Amino acid sequence: MLRQLTLDLGTPPPSTFDNFFAGANAELVTRLRELDSALAAGPVADRTFYIWGEAGSGRTHLLQALVHEAPRGHARFAGPQSSLAAFSFDPRVALYAIDDCDGLSAAQQVAVFNLFNEVRAHPTSALVATGNAPPIGMTVREDLRTRLGWGLVFHLAPLPDEGKAAVLKHAARERGIMLADDVPAYLLTHFRRDMPSLMALLDALDRFSLEQKRAVTLPLLRTMLASPGQDGPAAPSPASSKIDPHG
Repeated sequence: MLRQLTLDLGTPPPSTFDNFFAGANAELVTRLRELDSALAAGPVADRTFYIWGEAGSGRTHLLQALVHEAPRGHARFAGPQSSLAAFSFDPRVALYAIDDCDGLSAAQQVAVFNLFNEVRAHPTSALVATGNAPPIGMTVREDLRTRLGWGLVFHLAPLPDEGKAAVLKHAARERGIMLADDVPAYLLTHFRRDMPSLMALLDALDRFSLEQKRAVTLPLLRTMLASPGQDGPAAPSPASSKIDPHG
């Protein structure tokens, strides 16, 4: 567990396409980045997307980037924690981002099915959904599973270690941190390897470095982890990090 820190530094930078490390997912990122402008220019053939990948692969980041970079009011984000109203069709909304379809309630699944049909009927709108498995393996109602497989389906390829290290370094620069080269390597060797856990660790390290008035180095990281009163993301055992190399 990580030490509880009381220093309030505000929120992390927003999720954007620029701070998403595309790696092998460059085609998907390009399509999503250009989707809103393509809709504005005229009819678009490919207007429904389903993106699947393991936890921590960046599915939510891409949906948040889609909404964040669209003009105000053009996009809507919804997921398992959203009300049913969030899944309703609105002709003023061009982009619908539906996260974690595998976690939707029965009523929400019906709402997404209806929303999907509305989007298909309106050529100026698009729907991008995500889940933890390909459509054929989704544990959702059959009619929704079929709809998710109708459009473009992308597997969000996990980042290799060098990609994760690059993401950590880029995120550190966004936060004004000079990250020593050995810090990402140490984190990838000793801790959970999914990006949400690594980013949480980076934010905690950022706060700790300011509290201690020291640069972010491997000795500082070890000092933070050795501090008493820890209550943040835990590091897995060496065995578990080998069994689950991508979180």
